[in-house]
Amino acid sequence: MNKKINIIDLFAGAGGLSYGFYKNKNFNIVCANEIEKDMCMTYTKNHPDIPMYNIDIKDFNPNTVLNELLKKNETVDLIIGGPPCQAYSTVGKRILDDPRGKLFQEYYRIVKSVMPKMFVFENVKGLLSMDKGNLIKLIISLFEELGYKVKFKVLNSLDYGVPQSRERVILVGNRLKSEYYFPEPTHSNNQEDNLRQHLTLSDAISDLPKLGNAQTSTKYSSEPHNEYQQKLRIESDTLTEHTSPKNNDNLIALMKALPDGGTPLDVSEHLRPKSGFKNTYCRLWWDKPATTITRNFSTPSSSRCIHPIDPRPLTAREAARLQSFPDNYIFVGSKTSKNLQIGNAVPVILSEFLATSILKVFNSEK
Repeated sequence: MNKKINIIDLFAGAGGLSYGFYKNKNFNIVCANEIEKDMCMTYTKNHPDIPMYNIDIKDFNPNTVLNELLKKNETVDLIIGGPPCQAYSTVGKRILDDPRGKLFQEYYRIVKSVMPKMFVFENVKGLLSMDKGNLIKLIISLFEELGYKVKFKVLNSLDYGVPQSRERVILVGNRLKSEYYFPEPTHSNNQEDNLRQHLTLSDAISDLPKLGNAQTSTKYSSEPHNEYQQKLRIESDTLTEHTSPKNNDNLIALMKALPDGGTPLDVSEHLRPKSGFKNTYCRLWWDKPATTITRNFSTPSSSRCIHPIDPRPLTAREAARLQSFPDNYIFVGSKTSKNLQIGNAVPVILSEFLATSILKVFNSEK
């Protein structure tokens, strides 16, 4: 198709969900909105031609965008984004009135105002169990009242060639005649599926240099070992964000003693931390996919995030690799801010699959 599909990106973050659409020549992101300044700067660094509204979403007026498009006889065809949902877990039937649901309310307001042909709403898997499953039913019914056919599915990035188990609820609204179908998995560990094997942590980072405590490297340790590394290293000659945090001697001793995939229960009692949860102070596995990356991936006392070989937690670049960000992706802000941007992102490769699946619907409408 010749005409590009115009997109508004809401709650854009660092741009993980945008990226797959941005790199697909069939789409045109007309603007993005994000309230966090560092995230906006990161987004703009990597999507320099997209107008970014660094404002509270309640102040975002889509008519500004629509009026500009109307001058060119165009409309907004697609809205993408995922309003954080933790605050409205108990809102129930009052979601459009309760202040705790304000971020969903704003997403809904903009969809209702713009009435794009399709929308993509992504969120955490926990959304399905909130209010005993009634919340997701209510959200779907609200969009159906606007005339959308709504489908949702839990997608695990692992099944699409991302070396990390990361489940997200993807809800798609569609006003077009053609049916929407979620992308089919490309990877599996079930031989009967006849798909490629799930990628492992070593598949993701084995070309990155080893680091000790509080060390930095700007050079790759080898040429790419596989297709995944090659894909993420395109147009990147210098390694960035590969700096290990500084930890105290006791913590380093604990991390050195941990075996591959190990927990504090695998080391001598005198090395074990005095507190922590079952999944804290734990090593990742070298030859298994990473568990879900969080914003605290550089903190050993957080969920499993210790490097499988080195006595240290993950670097920002290693975490970005596990989120399938290309190595030339620039992150702006403090260390804490960068970690938040990486840990909260939608994996880039998953966004590529979503873009392709959305495109099929628009192509069917020729």
